[in-house]
Amino acid sequence: MNVAERLEALAEWGAEWPREADAEWDSVIQQAYADNPWFTPENTRRAMRAIADQFLDAGKLRAWLDQYPWVNGPSNKTVALVMAGNIPLAGFHDWLCVFAAGHRALVKLSDKDKVLLPFLVKKLGNIAFESWAFTEFVQEHAHLRDFDAIIATGSNNSARYFEQYFAKYPHIIRRNRNSIAVLDGAETEADLLALGRDVFSYFGLGCRNVSKLYVPAGYDFEPLLESLHQYRDMVLHNKYKNNFDYQFTLFLMNNIPFRNNGCILLREDTALPARIATLHYEYYDGPEDLEARISGLLSGIQCGVGKVPLNSMTLLPFGTTQLPGLNDYADGVDVMAFMGGI
Repeated sequence: MNVAERLEALAEWGAEWPREADAEWDSVIQQAYADNPWFTPENTRRAMRAIADQFLDAGKLRAWLDQYPWVNGPSNKTVALVMAGNIPLAGFHDWLCVFAAGHRALVKLSDKDKVLLPFLVKKLGNIAFESWAFTEFVQEHAHLRDFDAIIATGSNNSARYFEQYFAKYPHIIRRNRNSIAVLDGAETEADLLALGRDVFSYFGLGCRNVSKLYVPAGYDFEPLLESLHQYRDMVLHNKYKNNFDYQFTLFLMNNIPFRNNGCILLREDTALPARIATLHYEYYDGPEDLEARISGLLSGIQCGVGKVPLNSMTLLPFGTTQLPGLNDYADGVDVMAFMGGI
């Protein structure tokens, strides 16, 4: 398949992803939920809608690939992918880059997300039989072998292992990252409701979920807590509720001050990552202080939202962190440029 054929197949494939109930797709979505209770059907469908809209639109695909004139026919290169399983189809964009570049993907799935991508690749194969040759899934306990480059996503601990084990290969090794929101107190109710999507989508488990707030000294938390309370149905999910109750008890037992609206706990803390069902915040005193606080943490920030202008990074509109486009590469590393250099 040349690049035009791959692009056509991807666009046709994305157009077939159902917007309404479909027995075959629903069965796979339910299986993913049974394997991993964090993958609620609602969350999996949300992830699929975002992928179809942002990654598989014909015009967006064409504009994206036009940036890489070297992309043409299939290559003889194999790229290993070690995928994360924190949110549904977390590694889809990496797979898409490999396929779009004409390389072959050797995929090691997370045991938390074992059924979704194989199902989708099978659907692509039904549209374009030649696409089967571009993807191979490695068995759960099998070792990765016979590849030319690797993209591996994991925790900070696993990343150290990946760096050593795959040092001789061209590689992209991803570590833990978190996302931030910068508030100035002038946000509207609509802004704060949209921020709730950045916080609560996928139960806050994604690297693009906001886990840390920067707020001005003297910030009034009441409007924020009231808006975030609109997402109170989160506590109906058993695993989320267990985490909420555990953190609530932990804060009480250790005399840690916190703010509580019944579905999330806010704690003043300088750390970027926050536990499930909690959100960190940090005060800043003016633009210079804000820049100083954020600039030293950029290597751990995936993205940010807000209306406050920053020199150190560009903030996204509220409510959009989990709607990345084709050019929104994880960790700011251009995967397609990497593909071209293999």
